Amino acid sequence: VISRVTQGCKPVSRARVITEAHHNLVLSLDGEPALDVLLADLSISLDRPQQALQEVRNTLVGLANPPTGSDSAAVRKTGNFGSDVLVRHIIGLDPGQRGVALSDHARVGGQLAFCQRNVQAARADLTRICAEIREELSPEDIFEPQSVQVSRSGPSANAPVQKAIAGAIYISCTGRGGPHFGGASAEMQIVRHALGDVPLVGFFASGEIAHQHLYAYTGVLTVFTVDI
Repeated sequence: VISRVTQGCKPVSRARVITEAHHNLVLSLDGEPALDVLLADLSISLDRPQQALQEVRNTLVGLANPPTGSDSAAVRKTGNFGSDVLVRHIIGLDPGQRGVALSDHARVGGQLAFCQRNVQAARADLTRICAEIREELSPEDIFEPQSVQVSRSGPSANAPVQKAIAGAIYISCTGRGGPHFGGASAEMQIVRHALGDVPLVGFFASGEIAHQHLYAYTGVLTVFTVDI
């Protein structure tokens, strides 16, 4: 089984460390008041509340564990989220404490980056995970059939086991489908084009489970393989 998570939101800020929080209320990021950081990243001001409110409504957060290396950074060098990032809603602002309230628990020491839904980024990331799966099934060092040496006991023991796709399941967030992604079957068409003519089913969900996490605005592609 091979499984990959594709993100549907694009970071609009760099990842910061949550330096103070109370339950779901983020009070400071990198030592600065969280609300001030949000307003600066979105280039908005509470002096123009209607404009600010609309921009905040379009903004979410990506949460991740403290980084342990370059591969664990919430925002990758390519500018997209890693598969361990959990996207959550902003549910309120606290001008008094200069805090930002989230729809999930905020962990001090964890990473937070503001993000927004982005169709182009979602398409590119879905294409990326499909390419990763194809690459895992067809590595460059795979033996050509005619190059496999056959002895009396059978094929060479050094020949790698080749795998083929037996079927695939694609689960997408309800917030990604329909007009947002360009059509009712737009995502499935991308997956079908990448994987080829294999048994493929999919459905929408209001929360996608993978790697022991509950995701949002993501797609989860799981491929079942057989040895050939």
